[in-house]
Amino acid sequence: MKVGLVGASGYAGGELLRLLAGHPAFTATVITANSNAGERITDLHPQLSGYGDRRFSVIDIAELATCDLVFLAMPHGESAKIATQLPKEQKIVDLGADFRLASAQSWQKYYGGEHAGRWVYGLPELPGVREQIKKSDRIANPGCYATVIALAAAPALSVIDSSDIVIVAASGTTGAGRAVKRSLLASEVMGSLTSYKFGGIHQHTPEIEESLSHIAGSEVKISLTPILAPMPRGILATITARLTSKVTEAELRALFTQSYASEEFVSLLPVGQMPKTSAVIGSNRVQLQVAVDEHANRVVISAAIDNLGKGAAGQALQNANLICGLPENTGLLMDGLGT
Repeated sequence: MKVGLVGASGYAGGELLRLLAGHPAFTATVITANSNAGERITDLHPQLSGYGDRRFSVIDIAELATCDLVFLAMPHGESAKIATQLPKEQKIVDLGADFRLASAQSWQKYYGGEHAGRWVYGLPELPGVREQIKKSDRIANPGCYATVIALAAAPALSVIDSSDIVIVAASGTTGAGRAVKRSLLASEVMGSLTSYKFGGIHQHTPEIEESLSHIAGSEVKISLTPILAPMPRGILATITARLTSKVTEAELRALFTQSYASEEFVSLLPVGQMPKTSAVIGSNRVQLQVAVDEHANRVVISAAIDNLGKGAAGQALQNANLICGLPENTGLLMDGLGT
């Protein structure tokens, strides 16, 4: 199948190119990056030596329209401009935010500009979502924080106060994109941790609340504090919430085991083993651990993903496999790199 990738110069775009290079059914035929058009792919992604002397091209709608599948890896507000010009029957996975939210009001509050509408939300492991994805041609790939938090919290919704979920999550610097910013310089980041978008203003908040509210059948409220960690990639999230019924740790583990028993990419770790970002880097995998804090009567969940893997490119490929009728794990069988 001929594949187009718009926005291939970014970190997520580079990871998607890496995954596509090993995919048996997809061939990257159109690789665009307007601001870097004419540059060799390996100038920005030196790890992708298999692409040889191929260069980024400018966005050409007619050329993209010849592809069987298109990935959009654009900043928010940009994907919709491209998607509306492509054939209505074309299969598209959008790694940006443009089509994630059902609420136009939330879009205005967290992003601004015109709300483009909502596509099927591409988090296959959430209840009932996989079948929706299979029946769709256009998928909104979830955000990285949204992926790890929704998967960590969803199985516990029946036993917690879902109106008061608190999350502290640390992410590698690639989550902030490739734009040059002083706060992302190595001399600013290395050896230091700092919170950002402090006070509940992170743009992934509404999509997390929307996806979890749909599962819970009632309004879910979260408080998210993101932390910039001195590492390139990976997310480690800690989710806590007050228990609304007496639940033992064994019963809590049973809820998670039942929820993800058939999910290849989500693992509840053995008791005593904690999620590590290094264990999932380069993979599409999620590691979880759960506990009951009896002193505070709270559930505590730890979760790790690669923000460029399951949090972006890996999940995008997982969604593409589903809408194209391929085995879901095609091209995604790699384990994490470890230390």
